[in-house]
Amino acid sequence: MAPKYKLTYFNLRGLGESIRFLFFYGGIEFEDIRIEEEDWPKLKESTPYGKLPYIDFDGKRITQSAAIARYVAKLVGLAGKDDLEDLEIDSVVDTVVDIKDVQVPYYYEEDEAIKQKKKEIALKETLPQLLSKLDTRVKENGGYFVGGKLTWADFYFAGFHETINHFAGENVIGKYPHLQAVANKVYAIPAIKAWIAKRPVTDR
Repeated sequence: MAPKYKLTYFNLRGLGESIRFLFFYGGIEFEDIRIEEEDWPKLKESTPYGKLPYIDFDGKRITQSAAIARYVAKLVGLAGKDDLEDLEIDSVVDTVVDIKDVQVPYYYEEDEAIKQKKKEIALKETLPQLLSKLDTRVKENGGYFVGGKLTWADFYFAGFHETINHFAGENVIGKYPHLQAVANKVYAIPAIKAWIAKRPVTDR
């Protein structure tokens, strides 16, 4: 029987990896559809809102990585215990998205002078502010982002942290021991460890 879920994303970790982590954590079979970046322009118009990743199931096609991850998290028992915890999780996830939004403009900037200026501001000002706040949050929450326990906020961060480092050009997460510990905990989960051992090798 074919998997119920089909996840479509670039042949990258990026915003798709946390969703893959959640599927593997829950033992939910899914089809991992990967497209090459050079093929994206001709596919873009056929996708919801012109964005990846998206997920297909039950005749529906839904986009936005955080929304998909939130849905899968509910399936696998990693959502919050109540509305307040869900709010806290969403706040952390939105902050990870903010980090991406800080990095993407300089990473894809073609003018080298502008690129370096944007990158310097990001690495010296914006990223340290956001990452230090997240690091403190983990420290104060028993080694996790929310409620002193594993939630999908931890998976969302862990799935994207290598891309943060790639965009930075250095192991910037390694400067924040509590954040690094969160990623390490997720990576040590047997199902995630097994996936990492066999997943396609990509630069981000």
